[in-house]
Amino acid sequence: MTYKPRQLALIIFVSIVLICIPIIGSHDFKTGESMMNSVFFQRRFTATILVVIFFYLNYFYLIPKFYFTKRYFIYYSIVILFFIVVIKVPEILIQDNGIRPENFPLRKKGHKGGRNNDFQFMRILMDRNAYQFIISFCISILLRLNIQMSAINDEKLKSEVSYLKAQINPHFLFNTLNSLYALSLEKSDEAPDAILKLSSIMRYVVTESSNDFVTLNKEMKYIEDYIDLQKLRMVDSTNFNFNKEGDFNQNKIAPLLLIPFIENAFKYGLNPEKKSFITINININDGFLLLNVSNSKTVKNVHEKQKTETGLENTMLRLNYLYPDKHQLTINETEEIYNLELKLNLQ
Repeated sequence: MTYKPRQLALIIFVSIVLICIPIIGSHDFKTGESMMNSVFFQRRFTATILVVIFFYLNYFYLIPKFYFTKRYFIYYSIVILFFIVVIKVPEILIQDNGIRPENFPLRKKGHKGGRNNDFQFMRILMDRNAYQFIISFCISILLRLNIQMSAINDEKLKSEVSYLKAQINPHFLFNTLNSLYALSLEKSDEAPDAILKLSSIMRYVVTESSNDFVTLNKEMKYIEDYIDLQKLRMVDSTNFNFNKEGDFNQNKIAPLLLIPFIENAFKYGLNPEKKSFITINININDGFLLLNVSNSKTVKNVHEKQKTETGLENTMLRLNYLYPDKHQLTINETEEIYNLELKLNLQ
C-alpha cells in the first residue's frame, strides 16, 4: 500500500507528540535537580519510546497482518503482551535513585516518603503509561482504518470509471455503424474512406480506451475521424465549423473524455428540416485544454434526451474522479442554443 505525504506527515506528527508527552508533563524540581536524573522522568520517557515503537509496529505490521485478516486472538495477544512490556520494562531497566519531584501531587507536606508513597508514585506512573499506550493504540487503529477505507473507496471509484467507459463505448460504435450503413445504401464513393475511419475508431476504442491516459494527439485523431463520419450525413442546411489550435503532442488525457460532448452536439444539433449549426473549438495553451461546443437545439423525444443526460452525467463523474479540482465545466442553454465550455488542466 502506498502512503500519501499527508498521511505520512500525520503519522510522524503523532509519534512526535507521544515523545513530547513526558517532557511537557514532567514536574519542576525545587531541589534544582535535572529532570533527566529523575526516576519518574526516565521511566516515563522509556515507556514513551516503547509506546512509539508499538505505534509504528501496530500501524505498519500488526493491523494489516492480523487485524485485517481477522486473526483477532493473535492480534490482541500481541497487544496485551506489549502493554505489559510498556508497564513493566521501564521499572526493571531503571532502578529507583530516590529522586522525587518536590511538588509531586501525592506527596503531602511533612511527609518524607516511604513505601506507601513509593507505591502511590509507581501506581500513577503505571496509570499514565497505560493511558499513553491506550491512546497510541486507538490512534493507530483509527488512522489505519481511515487509510483502508480510502483505499477501498479509490478501488470502488476505479471500478465505476471502468464501468462508465464500458457504457460509453458501444454507444459510439452504434452511431458510427448507422452512418456507415447509410453510406452503403447510397453506394457513396466515400464509403471506403469511411470504412477506414471506422476501423481506426474501433481500433482506438479496443486498444486505447482501457488505458488511464493516452496522448492527446491520439484522442484528437479519434475525434477527427468521428467528426468526418458525422459530416457524411450532414445536409446543406447545417452550418458546421471545427477548429483546433495549439500543440497536441505534449500532453496526455483520459481516453474518450471529450467525445460525449461532441457526440451530444451532433445528436441534438442536426436538423435536416431547417437551418442548424454546430461549432466545435479545441485549444491547447500552457497545459490547459479548452473545449467549446455550441449547437442549435432540435426537438427530440424524452427517452433520447434522458439517455443523453445519463451519458453526460457519466462523463462528469469521470471528470470529478480523474481531474478533481483541475477542471471547470460550464453549460449555458436557451430554447434554441446549447453551449458548453470545458477547461481542463492537463498538467
